[in-house]
Amino acid sequence: MNHELSFMALIINADPIVQAVMAILVLSSVACWAITVEKLVRFGSLRRAARNFEAAVKADALLSNPKAGEGIQTAILNAAARERKDGIDAGESRYEFRVRLEMVMRQAMAQQLRQVEPGLPFLATVGSAAPFIGLFGTVWGIMNSFSAIAGSNDTSLAVVAPGIAEALFATALGLVAAIPAVVLYNKFSTDLGRLAQRFNVAINEAARQFSRSSTVHPRSMAEAGQ
Repeated sequence: MNHELSFMALIINADPIVQAVMAILVLSSVACWAITVEKLVRFGSLRRAARNFEAAVKADALLSNPKAGEGIQTAILNAAARERKDGIDAGESRYEFRVRLEMVMRQAMAQQLRQVEPGLPFLATVGSAAPFIGLFGTVWGIMNSFSAIAGSNDTSLAVVAPGIAEALFATALGLVAAIPAVVLYNKFSTDLGRLAQRFNVAINEAARQFSRSSTVHPRSMAEAGQ
């Protein structure tokens, strides 16, 4: 039996089941970091869009350039433009029209933010499942250690150490995969909520500006006079 305890030796000499556990955990960790890189880029873009949208609303510039922006801002403004096209219906107060604008703009915002969510459930799954997958490898490695003791009738550390080391290494890999996944999932979930809050505040003011400049639809006025 090879008693070398380097990381590479632990992987090469491990039981096939423990190797499979290690492979699953390593691949899960790599996938989590790939998702992290993609989310960092997406959230950076969303933060810039939120800043631009807030600045345009604060400067009251949406009315003069309603097609400004890109991505989520364009989707929000296009939703508002579709509602503004027909103006305020007869019998509808300006406040009701504003509420209608806010609703469609928030729906457009929510649809855009949902496009950022793919990958987050995977982070949550790895964060919750990886320690148990590592624990399975731990239990299997300890079982192998007891089998080695029974087969050799020797309880020396040289017999027990390899299996125990494999078991502890599987546990360590489980934690290495799980801890970042939990931290990153919490971070991205919090960031998503904060972005939604920022857009909602800006949407509220944008709807006020749009409703203030809108007029009653002529057709609706004619229908109301009949």
